[in-house]
Amino acid sequence: MSTQRLVITAVLAGQSQSDVARRYGVSQGWVSKLMARWHLEGEAAFEPKSRRPKNTPTATPSAVVELVIALRQRLSEAGLDAGAETIGWHLAHTHQVVVHRATIHRILTRHGLVDAQPRKRPKSSYTHFAADQPNECWQSDFTHYRLSTPDARPGADTEIISWLDDHSRFALLLSVHHRITAAIVLDTFTHTARKHGYPASTLTDNGMVYTVRLAGGKNTGGRTSLEAELFRRGIIQKNGKPHHPQTQGKVERFQQTLKKWLTAKDRQPTTLTELQLLLDEFAEEYNRRRPHRSLPHRATPATAYASTVKATPGTSARDDTHNRTRSDRIDKSGTVTLRVAGKLRHIGVGRTHAGTHVTLLVQELDVTIINSATGEILRELTIDLNRDYQPHRTKK
Repeated sequence: MSTQRLVITAVLAGQSQSDVARRYGVSQGWVSKLMARWHLEGEAAFEPKSRRPKNTPTATPSAVVELVIALRQRLSEAGLDAGAETIGWHLAHTHQVVVHRATIHRILTRHGLVDAQPRKRPKSSYTHFAADQPNECWQSDFTHYRLSTPDARPGADTEIISWLDDHSRFALLLSVHHRITAAIVLDTFTHTARKHGYPASTLTDNGMVYTVRLAGGKNTGGRTSLEAELFRRGIIQKNGKPHHPQTQGKVERFQQTLKKWLTAKDRQPTTLTELQLLLDEFAEEYNRRRPHRSLPHRATPATAYASTVKATPGTSARDDTHNRTRSDRIDKSGTVTLRVAGKLRHIGVGRTHAGTHVTLLVQELDVTIINSATGEILRELTIDLNRDYQPHRTKK
């Protein structure tokens, strides 16, 4: 028998509330409340009540919850990433609403919008790497995509080649063809290099259109047209291990994002021209409007690609000057610190930028300070070794 029923039965039998409270080790006030509830509710007084508070002033407003769900639906329908971090970025940058990633995830889970993936390999088990500079390494690969016929039946198969900057994930080129050949690989590489500058190295798989180093027979010891061009220009060529696509993980993941976006389109392309127009549209969305979860502060690939000095063939590995990059955050006094010539230097940037995440590009004594999120150059200077504080003098 529950304590509530024993207490009520004893009081109804004629015992005083104080005696009953003393006997059962409860407070007299609790007994009074219990009896009042019994007189009001009868047998329902024996049922346990919810302990949920009557109001939750810190709960996420219903308008924000509806906005989170709407963003999830809109991004998913567009074939774009719709995870908690991406939704949080859109809330902050488009709607000026700041919601923690964990809160967004709970909202999505509560509304049945998250599929549990208990067998998914944890991110901590992967080995991550990224080039320090734009154009330090380009990744390339090609994937298949099937066209549609005018009556919505499966059409001809095509192949899409991608050139991706390893440092910034900037989509340098997307091009569709009936079939990717070694000549097309060289042509797309040359076209990309003329537009963005030649890289210091490339990273691809061991497909015959990229390399013949694993080929036998008459191809042993030879070079593809791409390999010959890379050798002529002093560009380092890197290839992943056979059957290990994780080495080219960035371009592999990029192609997965691309195909998800293409598949989500209501009207599927029927010709190479239509597909190429969609590829150009995706590149604009991916490079300039979509936050990238792998980049610092969810910057866009275009921002990350344009905000740092680009590497060139033969210089990244052989340059004897002291080149380095450093990430920091401007403190409350408007300064950042940098160790130069064995001493910690304080560089003035301005109190208006306090709390801003920045990237410092350092070449010997020359320093460029860049807003990590927007790519804006906040200050350029040459370190004065005769002083600790490097003042920020405003131009008159």
